[in-house]
Amino acid sequence: MTQNPPAPYGDPALPADLDEAVHRCLVAGFDGTTDIPDPLKQLIERGLGGVILFTRNIRDADQVRRLTADLRALRPDLLVGIDNEGGGIGHLVTADAPDVPGNHALGVADDPALTARCADALAAHLADLGIAVSYAPVADLQHTPSNPIVRTRSFGADPGHVSRHLASWITATEARGIASCAKHFPGHGGTVTDSHHDLAVDPRPEAELRPDLEPFRAAVAAGVPMLMSAHVVFPALDPDRPATLSRRILHDLLRGELGFDGVLVTDALEMKAIADQYGEAAGARLALAAGADQVIVAVPDLDTTLACRDAVLDALRDQTLSAERVFEAAGRVRRLAERYPVPAPGAGWDEAAGLEAARRAVRSGPLPPPAPGAYCVDLFPPPHPALNWGGEDLLTELRAVDPAVTGESVTGEPADTDALVAAVLERADGRPLVVATYDAVLYPWQQHLRDALVTGRPDAVRIATGLPEDGDALCSYGRGRVNLRALAEVLAGC
Repeated sequence: MTQNPPAPYGDPALPADLDEAVHRCLVAGFDGTTDIPDPLKQLIERGLGGVILFTRNIRDADQVRRLTADLRALRPDLLVGIDNEGGGIGHLVTADAPDVPGNHALGVADDPALTARCADALAAHLADLGIAVSYAPVADLQHTPSNPIVRTRSFGADPGHVSRHLASWITATEARGIASCAKHFPGHGGTVTDSHHDLAVDPRPEAELRPDLEPFRAAVAAGVPMLMSAHVVFPALDPDRPATLSRRILHDLLRGELGFDGVLVTDALEMKAIADQYGEAAGARLALAAGADQVIVAVPDLDTTLACRDAVLDALRDQTLSAERVFEAAGRVRRLAERYPVPAPGAGWDEAAGLEAARRAVRSGPLPPPAPGAYCVDLFPPPHPALNWGGEDLLTELRAVDPAVTGESVTGEPADTDALVAAVLERADGRPLVVATYDAVLYPWQQHLRDALVTGRPDAVRIATGLPEDGDALCSYGRGRVNLRALAEVLAGC
């Protein structure tokens, strides 16, 4: 007796339209630059709402165009997205991404029209690659000095200032037919923990949290089609669950008070704030119940995505999650896909906007005297694995404008700080010494090394490539290529 093989997909216990709706609520990461994994193909055929690309999926521009076309050939309404903030926060460097300086430098330059030009460049590039969703811009306020995750990704600390630049970014992105996504609601700027690594808590009372909502309110007013939730607990708003899993925050506050009716997507569920506390699968079920419309599983392990899918299906079967809620979420995703079809490549973009903005930011305050032929020590940590800052270094940009410059990059705590200090002081003897740090307030080894070098050379020029600190003579407000080039030009006297 022969048996029919099992159906390749579909859940006989649920209506087909509900099974498809569940898949619409998922965004999956995957491995590879050319071949689409079979499990991902099956998810797409079953109704997968979106995929998120990372550096692991990027080789060059032509390859990305082929990949996005192949993905949409499987399902034309599949949303293809990527983190694309600029300033080194992105994954498209090898695909000829425009050089823009990142949000904080744009905020310092404080020209919303220039912000729009930079956002337009990023959006035009995405359209050229066939990517319809940009998980940007960051709407968080940067007002906690020891915040480890927002920092130069934010336009600044003032709600009105941030709101103006946010609206310019969203409007410019929309004009290119790209969906923008303001993040991380209701704000990640008041924490001292990176939610990639642990559960973050913002302990402020509600009255102090209110200003953080204003940029999101402005984003909604500007027509932003997507918002992303924060894996942060706000005891004043909901003491029991992080925002991503909180109905009080996602439904009552965001949908009710702010009136947002677009797609609400979660930050990646494998981040430890969710994965370690709840597990990705439970996180998916709880997030959808709380009011999220899509959950991101960015890791390339598709078994994790399938586990999240199965947890949602199980919750529908046992009626701990309502079909009405899933249909509502899937309907928003479907409308988003209809609104942002395959983007049409248009005219080119302003290649000069990024460097112009970076220069304005660097030159926004008093400038130190030039330091031609300097010895430069560039201190910075390894790139953040999720944000994928590309490791651009100041020495490369300095040598491009002043070939006489020498020096070294230090990307972690040295084994023998005293020996390194002695060696640097010897090599820099008779030459200007430049000491660059990247958010030294977060890295004691940078502070110790910088202070030892400045003690040995009180005339050393202190440079910041993240946020400025007392004593810094010059700041780039980011480590993107144009940020560092603008610094280099000042140091070389260009």
